[in-house]
Amino acid sequence: MIARKNLAEREGIPLEKVTLLRMEAVEWGDTSLGCPEPGKFYAQVITPGYRIILSDGMEEYEYHSDRQNRVIFAKEVK
Repeated sequence: MIARKNLAEREGIPLEKVTLLRMEAVEWGDTSLGCPEPGKFYAQVITPGYRIILSDGMEEYEYHSDRQNRVIFAKEVK
């Protein structure tokens, strides 16, 4: 899974320590996948994808994706 690999690289932890806690289907309101960046424009189309929650055993992290292998780090879950 792309999100697991990204988190392992981002946090400098072994891939095998990153676990999937949950994944839910979502319809994002545009192509920003719920993570718009200031100054960027996004196609205003419903974009099917997933909200992915991962853990490194200590913290939880949220990723957003579409169904075309595009994955974005959204935030550390508190």
